Amino acid sequence: MFGIFKSKPSKKLRKSYDMKLEQAMHAQRKGDIKTYSMLTAEAKTLWAEIQKLEADKK
Repeated sequence: MFGIFKSKPSKKLRKSYDMKLEQAMHAQRKGDIKTYSMLTAEAKTLWAEIQKLEADKK
């Protein structure tokens, strides 16, 4: 009954993942390829954590 009040850990990670990808896109548009690659790598790590959490949930 009170499950609706629990926060999902993957939801917070997804928000961070989306933010990292957006920051990477802006860095790429500015021509800062080093920052773009670093942010993309961080986003990839976050995506792996999200996948792990969702797999454990099932």
